[in-house]
Amino acid sequence: MAEGDGLISVDYEVSGKVQGVFFRKHTQAQGKKLGVVGWVQNTDYGTVQGQIQGPAFKVQQLKEWLRKTGSPKSHIEKADFRNEKKITKLEYSDFCIVK
Repeated sequence: MAEGDGLISVDYEVSGKVQGVFFRKHTQAQGKKLGVVGWVQNTDYGTVQGQIQGPAFKVQQLKEWLRKTGSPKSHIEKADFRNEKKITKLEYSDFCIVK
């Protein structure tokens, strides 16, 4: 992944049945598969939130996955994306699950 090659960063929060269904594990796996970096964690409100960074096209693919697919047993009601911005370099080296 070339630094500065149309990199973006976006925060996300996914609502619905997304806790207790391996949503974080599947999000991490999908992020790694797409070659993006960032993090994912459960919230105290029953949602999952995090940040994605990478080439705009790949970030868009993960956004679509978060909006429509998720983990096999999840039921996504809503996916919110905010603070989308261009970045010059990645702030993370991997896609990790935050406890």
